[in-house]
Amino acid sequence: MKSIVLLGTGNLASHLFTAINKTPGFQIIQVYNHNYRSLESFSQIPVTTQFDEILKADIYLISIKDDQISRVSENLESNGSLVIHTAGGKPMEILNSHERTGVFYPLQTFSKNKKMNFQDIPICLEATSESDLQILEELAGELRAKVYRIDSAQRKSLHVAAVFVSNFVNYLYTEGEQICRANQIPFEILLPLIKETAHKAGIMSPYDAQTGPALRNDKQVIEGHLAQLTTQQKEIYTLLTHSIQNLHGKEL
Repeated sequence: MKSIVLLGTGNLASHLFTAINKTPGFQIIQVYNHNYRSLESFSQIPVTTQFDEILKADIYLISIKDDQISRVSENLESNGSLVIHTAGGKPMEILNSHERTGVFYPLQTFSKNKKMNFQDIPICLEATSESDLQILEELAGELRAKVYRIDSAQRKSLHVAAVFVSNFVNYLYTEGEQICRANQIPFEILLPLIKETAHKAGIMSPYDAQTGPALRNDKQVIEGHLAQLTTQQKEIYTLLTHSIQNLHGKEL
Protein backbone atom coordinates (compact mmCIF):
# COMPACT_ATOMS: atom_id res chain seq x y z
CA MET A 1 0.00 0.00 0.00
CA LYS A 2 1.31 3.43 -0.96
CA SER A 3 1.13 6.21 1.63
CA ILE A 4 -0.04 9.73 0.85
CA VAL A 5 0.22 13.02 2.74
CA LEU A 6 -2.58 15.33 1.65
CA LEU A 7 -1.75 19.03 1.71
CA GLY A 8 -5.00 20.96 1.66
CA THR A 9 -8.49 20.80 3.14
CA GLY A 10 -10.67 22.47 0.49
CA ASN A 11 -13.50 21.06 -1.59
CA LEU A 12 -11.40 18.84 -3.86
CA ALA A 13 -9.06 17.79 -1.05
CA SER A 14 -12.02 16.70 1.07
CA HIS A 15 -13.44 14.54 -1.72
CA LEU A 16 -10.03 13.03 -2.50
CA PHE A 17 -9.53 12.21 1.18
CA THR A 18 -12.79 10.28 1.31
CA ALA A 19 -12.30 8.51 -2.02
CA ILE A 20 -8.62 7.57 -1.65
CA ASN A 21 -9.06 6.11 1.82
CA LYS A 22 -11.61 3.66 0.38
CA THR A 23 -9.04 2.21 -2.04
CA PRO A 24 -7.03 -0.92 -1.19
CA GLY A 25 -3.75 0.30 -2.65
CA PHE A 26 -3.44 3.85 -1.31
CA GLN A 27 -3.89 5.43 2.10
CA ILE A 28 -3.75 9.03 3.30
CA ILE A 29 -1.68 8.98 6.48
CA GLN A 30 -1.68 12.70 7.30
CA VAL A 31 -3.31 15.99 6.32
CA TYR A 32 -1.54 19.36 6.34
CA ASN A 33 -3.03 22.84 6.31
CA HIS A 34 -1.79 26.17 7.61
CA ASN A 35 -5.12 26.74 9.42
CA TYR A 36 -5.71 24.29 12.28
CA ARG A 37 -9.46 24.92 12.35
CA SER A 38 -9.80 23.57 8.81
CA LEU A 39 -8.21 20.31 9.98
CA GLU A 40 -10.94 19.50 12.52
CA SER A 41 -12.91 17.32 10.10
CA PHE A 42 -9.79 15.19 9.45
CA SER A 43 -9.12 14.40 13.10
CA GLN A 44 -9.38 10.62 12.53
CA ILE A 45 -5.78 10.66 11.24
CA PRO A 46 -2.67 12.72 12.14
CA VAL A 47 -2.89 16.37 11.08
CA THR A 48 -0.42 19.24 11.23
CA THR A 49 0.03 22.92 10.48
CA GLN A 50 3.83 22.69 10.47
CA PHE A 51 6.01 21.65 7.54
CA ASP A 52 8.65 20.13 9.83
CA GLU A 53 6.01 17.76 11.25
CA ILE A 54 4.98 16.33 7.88
CA LEU A 55 5.42 12.57 7.78
CA LYS A 56 7.46 10.57 5.30
CA ALA A 57 5.19 9.28 2.51
CA ASP A 58 5.33 7.78 -0.95
CA ILE A 59 3.26 10.62 -2.42
CA TYR A 60 2.70 14.24 -1.41
CA LEU A 61 -0.60 15.40 -2.86
CA ILE A 62 -0.94 19.20 -2.95
CA SER A 63 -4.59 20.21 -3.33
CA ILE A 64 -4.82 23.87 -2.40
CA LYS A 65 -5.50 27.26 -4.00
CA ASP A 66 -3.45 27.71 -7.16
CA ASP A 67 -1.58 30.76 -5.87
CA GLN A 68 -0.38 28.85 -2.80
CA ILE A 69 1.09 25.83 -4.60
CA SER A 70 4.55 27.36 -5.05
CA ARG A 71 4.83 28.35 -1.39
CA VAL A 72 3.79 24.92 -0.16
CA SER A 73 6.02 23.12 -2.65
CA GLU A 74 9.07 25.17 -1.71
CA ASN A 75 8.57 24.47 2.01
CA LEU A 76 7.97 20.76 1.54
CA GLU A 77 10.79 18.25 2.06
CA SER A 78 9.99 15.40 -0.30
CA ASN A 79 13.19 13.37 0.12
CA GLY A 80 12.81 11.73 -3.27
CA SER A 81 9.10 10.96 -2.96
CA LEU A 82 6.58 11.84 -5.66
CA VAL A 83 5.08 15.35 -5.34
CA ILE A 84 1.92 16.14 -7.31
CA HIS A 85 -0.64 18.91 -7.51
CA THR A 86 -4.29 18.93 -8.60
CA ALA A 87 -4.50 22.33 -10.34
CA GLY A 88 -5.83 22.56 -13.88
CA GLY A 89 -4.33 25.99 -14.55
CA LYS A 90 -0.79 25.43 -13.23
CA PRO A 91 2.06 23.64 -15.05
CA MET A 92 3.89 20.68 -13.58
CA GLU A 93 7.04 22.81 -13.59
CA ILE A 94 5.72 24.74 -10.59
CA LEU A 95 6.97 21.76 -8.56
CA ASN A 96 10.48 21.81 -10.01
CA SER A 97 12.17 22.09 -6.61
CA HIS A 98 11.45 18.35 -6.30
CA GLU A 99 13.02 15.46 -8.17
CA ARG A 100 9.82 13.53 -8.95
CA THR A 101 6.74 15.50 -9.88
CA GLY A 102 3.33 15.07 -11.45
CA VAL A 103 -0.20 16.36 -11.87
CA PHE A 104 -3.43 14.64 -10.82
CA TYR A 105 -6.21 16.88 -12.13
CA PRO A 106 -9.84 15.76 -11.69
CA LEU A 107 -11.82 17.78 -14.21
CA GLN A 108 -14.98 18.54 -12.27
CA THR A 109 -16.55 21.19 -10.07
CA PHE A 110 -16.53 20.19 -6.40
CA SER A 111 -18.62 21.31 -3.42
CA LYS A 112 -17.92 19.88 0.03
CA ASN A 113 -21.50 18.87 0.78
CA LYS A 114 -22.22 17.39 -2.67
CA LYS A 115 -21.34 13.70 -2.82
CA MET A 116 -19.20 12.82 -5.85
CA ASN A 117 -18.50 9.54 -7.62
CA PHE A 118 -15.04 9.52 -9.16
CA GLN A 119 -16.25 6.95 -11.69
CA ASP A 120 -17.98 9.87 -13.40
CA ILE A 121 -14.94 12.18 -13.29
CA PRO A 122 -12.15 12.32 -15.89
CA ILE A 123 -8.70 12.64 -14.34
CA CYS A 124 -5.88 14.24 -16.33
CA LEU A 125 -2.41 12.95 -15.52
CA GLU A 126 1.15 14.08 -16.12
CA ALA A 127 4.48 13.06 -14.57
CA THR A 128 8.19 13.52 -15.12
CA SER A 129 8.74 9.79 -15.60
CA GLU A 130 6.81 6.89 -17.06
CA SER A 131 7.07 4.94 -13.81
CA ASP A 132 5.53 7.80 -11.82
CA LEU A 133 2.83 8.25 -14.46
CA GLN A 134 1.95 4.60 -13.99
CA ILE A 135 1.63 5.18 -10.23
CA LEU A 136 -0.83 8.00 -10.90
CA GLU A 137 -2.72 5.80 -13.35
CA GLU A 138 -2.91 3.13 -10.66
CA LEU A 139 -4.36 5.66 -8.19
CA ALA A 140 -6.89 6.94 -10.72
CA GLY A 141 -7.73 3.35 -11.61
CA GLU A 142 -8.50 2.49 -8.00
CA LEU A 143 -10.86 5.48 -7.96
CA ARG A 144 -12.39 3.92 -11.11
CA ALA A 145 -11.99 7.24 -12.93
CA LYS A 146 -11.52 7.69 -16.66
CA VAL A 147 -7.87 8.56 -17.24
CA TYR A 148 -6.32 10.93 -19.79
CA ARG A 149 -2.62 11.62 -20.28
CA ILE A 150 -2.60 15.41 -20.67
CA ASP A 151 0.56 17.53 -20.64
CA SER A 152 0.84 21.00 -19.07
CA ALA A 153 0.21 22.91 -22.31
CA GLN A 154 -2.87 20.84 -23.08
CA ARG A 155 -4.12 21.13 -19.51
CA LYS A 156 -3.79 24.93 -19.63
CA SER A 157 -6.06 25.02 -22.68
CA LEU A 158 -8.39 22.42 -21.17
CA HIS A 159 -8.75 24.56 -18.06
CA VAL A 160 -9.80 27.55 -20.16
CA ALA A 161 -12.34 25.38 -21.97
CA ALA A 162 -13.63 24.16 -18.60
CA VAL A 163 -14.14 27.75 -17.44
CA PHE A 164 -16.28 28.41 -20.52
CA VAL A 165 -18.46 25.31 -20.21
CA SER A 166 -18.81 25.37 -16.41
CA ASN A 167 -18.03 28.63 -14.61
CA PHE A 168 -19.31 30.95 -17.33
CA VAL A 169 -22.35 28.79 -18.03
CA ASN A 170 -23.18 28.70 -14.32
CA TYR A 171 -22.96 32.50 -14.24
CA LEU A 172 -25.50 32.59 -17.08
CA TYR A 173 -27.71 30.25 -15.04
CA THR A 174 -27.49 32.85 -12.27
CA GLU A 175 -28.56 35.63 -14.62
CA GLY A 176 -31.46 33.48 -15.86
CA GLU A 177 -32.46 32.84 -12.26
CA GLN A 178 -32.43 36.57 -11.52
CA ILE A 179 -34.68 37.27 -14.50
CA CYS A 180 -37.09 34.57 -13.29
CA ARG A 181 -37.14 35.91 -9.75
CA ALA A 182 -37.74 39.47 -10.94
CA ASN A 183 -40.84 38.23 -12.75
CA GLN A 184 -42.12 35.75 -10.13
CA ILE A 185 -41.30 32.73 -12.31
CA PRO A 186 -40.00 29.46 -10.74
CA PHE A 187 -36.47 28.81 -12.01
CA GLU A 188 -37.26 25.08 -12.01
CA ILE A 189 -39.24 25.60 -15.23
CA LEU A 190 -35.88 25.99 -17.01
CA LEU A 191 -34.31 22.81 -15.61
CA PRO A 192 -35.54 20.44 -18.37
CA LEU A 193 -34.11 22.84 -20.96
CA ILE A 194 -30.78 22.97 -19.13
CA LYS A 195 -30.64 19.17 -18.94
CA GLU A 196 -31.54 18.69 -22.61
CA THR A 197 -28.94 21.21 -23.75
CA ALA A 198 -26.25 19.45 -21.69
CA HIS A 199 -27.43 16.06 -22.98
CA LYS A 200 -27.15 17.16 -26.61
CA ALA A 201 -23.59 18.39 -26.00
CA GLY A 202 -22.70 14.79 -25.16
CA ILE A 203 -24.18 13.22 -28.29
CA MET A 204 -23.51 15.85 -30.97
CA SER A 205 -21.28 18.83 -31.60
CA PRO A 206 -22.39 21.93 -29.65
CA TYR A 207 -21.92 23.83 -32.91
CA ASP A 208 -24.57 21.67 -34.59
CA ALA A 209 -26.85 21.83 -31.53
CA GLN A 210 -27.06 25.63 -31.53
CA THR A 211 -30.59 27.03 -31.66
CA GLY A 212 -32.27 30.30 -30.68
CA PRO A 213 -33.02 33.81 -31.98
CA ALA A 214 -29.34 34.68 -32.57
CA LEU A 215 -28.89 31.72 -34.92
CA ARG A 216 -32.19 32.50 -36.69
CA ASN A 217 -31.29 36.21 -36.87
CA ASP A 218 -34.72 36.99 -35.42
CA LYS A 219 -34.27 40.73 -34.96
CA GLN A 220 -37.68 41.46 -33.46
CA VAL A 221 -37.24 38.81 -30.76
CA ILE A 222 -33.71 40.03 -30.04
CA GLU A 223 -34.86 43.64 -29.70
CA GLY A 224 -37.70 42.54 -27.42
CA HIS A 225 -35.27 40.65 -25.20
CA LEU A 226 -32.88 43.59 -24.96
CA ALA A 227 -35.71 45.87 -23.86
CA GLN A 228 -36.28 43.68 -20.78
CA LEU A 229 -32.69 43.53 -19.58
CA THR A 230 -30.46 45.51 -17.25
CA THR A 231 -27.50 47.38 -18.72
CA GLN A 232 -25.04 44.62 -17.84
CA GLN A 233 -27.36 41.89 -19.09
CA LYS A 234 -27.75 43.78 -22.38
CA GLU A 235 -23.97 43.83 -22.82
CA ILE A 236 -23.74 40.08 -22.21
CA TYR A 237 -26.73 39.32 -24.44
CA THR A 238 -25.39 41.47 -27.29
CA LEU A 239 -21.88 40.03 -27.04
CA LEU A 240 -23.13 36.44 -27.10
CA THR A 241 -25.60 37.17 -29.90
CA HIS A 242 -22.86 38.66 -32.07
CA SER A 243 -20.54 35.77 -31.21
CA ILE A 244 -23.12 33.16 -32.23
CA GLN A 245 -23.88 34.99 -35.46
CA ASN A 246 -20.21 35.49 -36.33
CA LEU A 247 -19.57 31.80 -35.74
CA HIS A 248 -22.52 30.74 -37.91
CA GLY A 249 -22.01 33.40 -40.56
CA LYS A 250 -24.97 35.65 -39.85
CA GLU A 251 -25.27 39.37 -39.11
CA LEU A 252 -27.68 41.44 -37.08
